[in-house]
Amino acid sequence: MQKVSHSPNDRPEVELLLIAVTSPILAAIYEEGECIEIYRREGKCSEVLPPLLHEVLYSYRVKAVYYANGPGSFMAIKIAYVMAKTVSSALDIPLYGTDAFAFNGGRPIKAIGKSCFVKKDGSIRIEPDCAEEAAPFSAPERLDRSLFSERSEPLYVLPAV
Repeated sequence: MQKVSHSPNDRPEVELLLIAVTSPILAAIYEEGECIEIYRREGKCSEVLPPLLHEVLYSYRVKAVYYANGPGSFMAIKIAYVMAKTVSSALDIPLYGTDAFAFNGGRPIKAIGKSCFVKKDGSIRIEPDCAEEAAPFSAPERLDRSLFSERSEPLYVLPAV
């Protein structure tokens, strides 16, 4: 268990990666580009992410936020963006986004029913009947910043209902 410091200057300066497009929600902590801790929480993003971020921000000084901006659960993506943007704005730190395929080996991502999101030739689309099983998400051991963009808006493949 890591020692928690209450003084902001005593906490390690880190980068935060959020993968919150489906359960489980992942938050990975990177120090000098190397993953030093992973938080994994089962449940709805709206219930899991706020206390998870509280725990991270209480333990570390976050200097940048990276997140998977979709595709996935429409509501989870929306909540993850609002929370990541709030942290970014409140701490005056950068926010970066990339698609979630970077964290599941490019495999399909579950959509509605039997459908899934797939990425082929750089384009994301929905396949009505998934031929391939969706793969779980994982945080990389090393943070590849080149995968991310300053365009951090959510990647909504489905229109809002």
